[in-house]
Amino acid sequence: MTVSRRALLTTGAAGLTTTLATTATTTPGRAAAAPRECHASPTRVRTGFERLAADGYRLLEGQRVGIITNQSGVTADARGVVDVMHADSRVRLTTIFAAEHGYRGTPQAGLSEGDYTDPASGLPVRDTYLKSGERLREVFAKAPVDTVVYDSQDAGARFYTCIWTLYDCMVAAAMAKKRFVVLDRPNPVGAREAYGPVLDRRFATFVGRAPIAQAHGMTVAELALLYNGEFVPEAAGQAVELAVVEMSGWRRGDFFDTTGLPWVPPSPNMATPDTALVYSGTGLFEGTNMSEGRGTVRPFEMLGAEGLDGRWARAANAAGLPGVHFREAYYVPTFGTYQGRTVGGAHLHVHDRDAYDPVRTAVALLVAAKRHWSGFAWRPDHFVDKLSGSTRLRTMIDAGADTDAVVGAWQEELAAFRSVRRTYLRYE
Repeated sequence: MTVSRRALLTTGAAGLTTTLATTATTTPGRAAAAPRECHASPTRVRTGFERLAADGYRLLEGQRVGIITNQSGVTADARGVVDVMHADSRVRLTTIFAAEHGYRGTPQAGLSEGDYTDPASGLPVRDTYLKSGERLREVFAKAPVDTVVYDSQDAGARFYTCIWTLYDCMVAAAMAKKRFVVLDRPNPVGAREAYGPVLDRRFATFVGRAPIAQAHGMTVAELALLYNGEFVPEAAGQAVELAVVEMSGWRRGDFFDTTGLPWVPPSPNMATPDTALVYSGTGLFEGTNMSEGRGTVRPFEMLGAEGLDGRWARAANAAGLPGVHFREAYYVPTFGTYQGRTVGGAHLHVHDRDAYDPVRTAVALLVAAKRHWSGFAWRPDHFVDKLSGSTRLRTMIDAGADTDAVVGAWQEELAAFRSVRRTYLRYE
């Protein structure tokens, strides 16, 4: 894994968060957090946006503000943060920046909504999807903004593209000399630990720009701090002027359903927090000829293929994977792979979230599919290499390696990432 060892030796400018600050002063590479409220409710989490608003938006005072968000950027009572900010005279909101799936979340995977004027607010929406580097710098440079705010719900997986929109926009903001503010939200799967292989830089794409673990175990604010300390200076020539607003009431290990916050799917197929729980593993099935459950009400929890039978689920159960059972299942996807055809396979039922390892589970399922279904194949473009971060997963399974061997192959790089990750964690 190619990561800076600076994070292990010093606190690093980007690794500092001023949790007791009473002003919004920041410097390039140094993150400042809004002051904590002394009356925060102990019964639910307060997001970074809520804490920013409760502080009177002082962090944005005197700034022309653009916001990167989508339908998941909501308040505790499910109002859109754009609507709330736009209606508040203390915020000078000028531009909405949208990513994959668009600002309203209408397109499916691999699509966006383009540039348009939001009819509700009258604000311009600028599309960032598939833009990076100089192209994205130009988007920010042309927009009437001094500060770019990020507020979007993550799913906890390296190949979930919203976190690379965050990264690309941080790089572009640094290049365009724009200030950057990240409003934190819960990692929905608890984020006690990181799991899975670490990206090999040679396989960097929009489903993984930088060497982090497949299940990264961080919140978006923590990722922003890591990016700014480890990767942004290399890509942009300097760190971005960064501020993060932490949550209150969230503890590492808290799953989304304990937060008291409304779940709004951040993309069309991230239907529930249960989807996010399995996605950092079963997302790998998008690199195969199997159905990953798109076109069902349980995407990424329902997996299968035409011609597959109950032997696969039985083999998965026999593996004794912790925290999960597999039900033999049959379904007909309404779109996507095997659309309109009967698919046989397995439905994952996670019964112990603390014991469940999503990446190991997915590897075991892939190993079993390769052994028990003669029709198993990887996508011809080897997209699974981009998802897993190297050729290793694919070539080891093809060579007959078992689950322990495949998972064991990335333990050294994972341990190194975990060490770097700890430097940037902000919640106990």
